[in-house]
Amino acid sequence: MASGLEAETGLSSENLLEWAQKDKRRFLHAVYRVGDLDRTIKFYTECFGMKLLRKRDIPEEKYSNAFLGFGPEVSHFVLELTYNYGVDKYDIGAGFGHFAIATEDVYKLVEDIRAKGGKITREPGPVKGGTTVIAFVQDPDGYIFELIQRGPTPEPLCQVMLRVGDLDRSIKFYEKACGMKLLRKSDNPAYKYTIAMMGYADEYETTVLELTYNYGVTEYAKGNAYAQVAISTEDVYMSAEVVNLVTQDLGGKITRQPGPIPGINTKITSFLDPDGWKVVLVDHADFLKELEQV
Repeated sequence: MASGLEAETGLSSENLLEWAQKDKRRFLHAVYRVGDLDRTIKFYTECFGMKLLRKRDIPEEKYSNAFLGFGPEVSHFVLELTYNYGVDKYDIGAGFGHFAIATEDVYKLVEDIRAKGGKITREPGPVKGGTTVIAFVQDPDGYIFELIQRGPTPEPLCQVMLRVGDLDRSIKFYEKACGMKLLRKSDNPAYKYTIAMMGYADEYETTVLELTYNYGVTEYAKGNAYAQVAISTEDVYMSAEVVNLVTQDLGGKITRQPGPIPGINTKITSFLDPDGWKVVLVDHADFLKELEQV
């Protein structure tokens, strides 16, 4: 007799996990809250060279959104900024790390940002013990952006860094629940941290999730500023079954059962990873239809 899972999806646990690896996925956007939408738009477009792709106001829900990135949403990772009416400040917390932007000349970009009044929190130069040139910049709300010197890339908005309490557990979770690949793992005992780069393609070509484990730290305050990352899937119902299966073994939980969003009809499901970071999986075909209506 078939198990409940097999009856529901037609797949065994092993086949379901295998399906997740074959599902065509990509990072769509990161969502976070800002205190002044126009101020942040001005900073990102003038200092980073991003484009304002679209903006929408939802007065009945008392919030506004702006979508910014280096290319169209149909093919690029973008930042979805949320402004809640009357709220001008948020707590970023210690768990969120940074976003990263790849550029061919970090020194020049830092000069441009400084000239426009941007706050440089780490001057450009090689990483400690390496050759890659980086710098760090803080936006008006306090979010940190790492600037990384690289050759031309199809996706300049290249990283979302989050801190986790158990790196091996997180790697397994994102591999199994999200179908990501471990692209690179690097330990730095001198500075007591280990990082893992997770994603769907080479980190020099696309956006990746950078998970950081600081020795001995198992929990972080998340604040109320950073919200989630969204990823496309070909089937939110099957994806939710995969996540449900993985959470039983590694932790985390489904926070929204799969189905259409009222009024938009885009199908999504959402969940928390073992550290409480939120991920939203979005039906790819629905997402494209939604963009056509903008």
